[in-house]
Amino acid sequence: MDTLQMMRIFVRIAEEGSFTEAAQRLNITNANASRSIAQLEAHLRTRLLNRSTRRVALTEAGQRYLARCERILAYVDEAEAEAADAQARPSGKLQVHATSSFGQIYVLPAILRYREHNPAVSVELTLSQHVPDLLDEGYDVSLQLSMFDLPDSGFVSHRLGDVHSVLCAAPAYLSERGVPRSVQELRGHACLQIVSSVFPRDRWHLEGPNGRETFEFPPADFQVNAIEALNVALREGAGIGSLPMATALPALRSGALVRVLPDYQLQKLTAYVLYPSRQYLDAKIRTFVDFLREFVPQALAADKSALSMYCQP
Repeated sequence: MDTLQMMRIFVRIAEEGSFTEAAQRLNITNANASRSIAQLEAHLRTRLLNRSTRRVALTEAGQRYLARCERILAYVDEAEAEAADAQARPSGKLQVHATSSFGQIYVLPAILRYREHNPAVSVELTLSQHVPDLLDEGYDVSLQLSMFDLPDSGFVSHRLGDVHSVLCAAPAYLSERGVPRSVQELRGHACLQIVSSVFPRDRWHLEGPNGRETFEFPPADFQVNAIEALNVALREGAGIGSLPMATALPALRSGALVRVLPDYQLQKLTAYVLYPSRQYLDAKIRTFVDFLREFVPQALAADKSALSMYCQP
């Protein structure tokens, strides 16, 4: 029994004062209209309409029920229109998650640019290294970095591009301790570690002229779990460390840091954007994902090009 449909038939009959006119307006048969009212009255155990061969009149209960039905159907129509509009026009709150460093450097600028064209969308950005459950935690979109292909989660994912890290140190540190010219010469240097669920803590995997080389180092005197803090420690001359290319670039431009083993890159990660489903996708999610798929690869390419200028220590 479709109660809402029966309500619509009842309201139309009350408005037209005729089963025949109402049936024609609703494109149903007289028998269908009559059967719906009979089922509705049986369901309510109340007579709503008095019928004669020439006219239809509301009972007292029918008048009260009509007023309620009109309000209910108005709310339903409004809800349906709002839901349909969400498919067509970006609006409402968009909840976005991103890993901390990547989110600050690439996602935040993307959000600001996106909102210039979609001011009806408000964005709540959460930055953390924690990988969220999109459904349980209520995120519309998540941007994640991975060394490998993402596991099958049932979510939709799009690859945005690759990011990698470079070894950096302060000029004062290298002046005092010397500049390593090979992976093996990293031994004896203070190699600062980043504590991460993504990267191994005791080794660097470097890609360079000789292919892939692995450098294992003993436990460091200093470890940190935030790229921003590692950046500060390196600027202060604490040692050699691995920074994501976009984090390293400002310090390389200013001269606060220089590249170490500039022919090498390490810790390559692939950036992905994830969202729950393709079906009936809300316009704000669809347009934001489309914007990210254009904005982020361009930003990554620009940073890679800029980094190539710093190929000598």
